[in-house]
Amino acid sequence: MMKIAALYDIHGNFPALKTVLDELDRVRPDRIIIGGDMVSGPMPVQTLNCLLNLRNKTNITFIRGNGDREVVDASKGAPLLHMSEEGRVTTKWVANSLTGKQLDFLSNLDDVTSIHVDELGDVLFCHATPENDHDIFTPLSPKKRINKLFAEVEQSIVVCGHTHIQYEMKLEKTKIFNSGSVGMPFAKQPGAYWLLIDSDQIEFKRTTYDFEQAALEIREAHSPDAEDFINTNVIHVPNEEKSMIFLENLAN
Repeated sequence: MMKIAALYDIHGNFPALKTVLDELDRVRPDRIIIGGDMVSGPMPVQTLNCLLNLRNKTNITFIRGNGDREVVDASKGAPLLHMSEEGRVTTKWVANSLTGKQLDFLSNLDDVTSIHVDELGDVLFCHATPENDHDIFTPLSPKKRINKLFAEVEQSIVVCGHTHIQYEMKLEKTKIFNSGSVGMPFAKQPGAYWLLIDSDQIEFKRTTYDFEQAALEIREAHSPDAEDFINTNVIHVPNEEKSMIFLENLAN
């Protein structure tokens, strides 16, 4: 029997992360997967320090997300031309907040990891797709395109994130589970969204937390986009159906 907790897209939302970790103290997973996009948000230092400290307490595996890569790029002076001006400002602020050692950690993360679960076989964990950390697909995407993205995958189960929406999708040879986002969910209600693999069951999870207290903590961190983050990712969250349409437009 093996329990694996998959926590994706924390995005520097340290209050949300703390609450999920409190729940994991009760769940007691055998392993935690941190699925990328850890620091690109309002409390990057607190978030990353907390995650790194977990290495002394539990079996934890990290993979890289596009946000982690972009923060490292910003630390090296990359222009980040694909981002909005607001996105560039926040990403540079995050990069400047982290130490050289923390940035080295982010720059050396693996893109994917595979774990054998006796009841399920090998499970592949990636941030966006097995090929890269930035491809976008949703349940609205053409199945032909999604099958192409996962054509080379040997595992029968893939866990991913990146689009911040929880869903299960069945392809010809593969089942895909999007774990959703701990820190920036696109969902029907606020909360921290994650995934639990428990023996042969894969469960979508939502952990609620004190949103008003989280807003206070985020404000005290003085990130450049604090108020926007609070209003669109903590107190309120984007609707998942509208978000899928928006994401499909980005993908096309």
